[in-house]
Amino acid sequence: MTSGIRRLVTGLDEQGRSTVLFDDRAPEGTQILWQSPQVPADNAGGEDTITPFSFDIFRSRGTTFLLAQMQPGESDGPYMHATDTLDYLIVIRGRVRLTVETGSVDLDPGDCIVDRGVIHGWEVLGDEPVIMATALMPAGPVASGATI
Repeated sequence: MTSGIRRLVTGLDEQGRSTVLFDDRAPEGTQILWQSPQVPADNAGGEDTITPFSFDIFRSRGTTFLLAQMQPGESDGPYMHATDTLDYLIVIRGRVRLTVETGSVDLDPGDCIVDRGVIHGWEVLGDEPVIMATALMPAGPVASGATI
């Protein structure tokens, strides 16, 4: 039985292009949607690490949890980019299009994405802002590596 929660996982196809490897529904119940073997984190201390957005987060050796917010009409199309990160995203509000080198997928609230550092872009669909909860972890480069 499936939960109805959509899961997308990006990667590279046989030609080395970014693509969607898995587009399926998570099984019912508590599930691990994706995992990597290790990321050492230090949970000591009590300081608040909230900061304004900067592209430097994509070069951090630590983890980042953020709310990505995009407004309708922010761009004329998806800004194609790659990062040396493993990103877990959940669409909270709005509709968004994920574009990779081999095509595009339209996403709705509740859809989950595992972006594995491939070339990709986002585009808001409709007139409602998009909010995605995003967790970034450093990762080794794939293909040519980061573009931002």
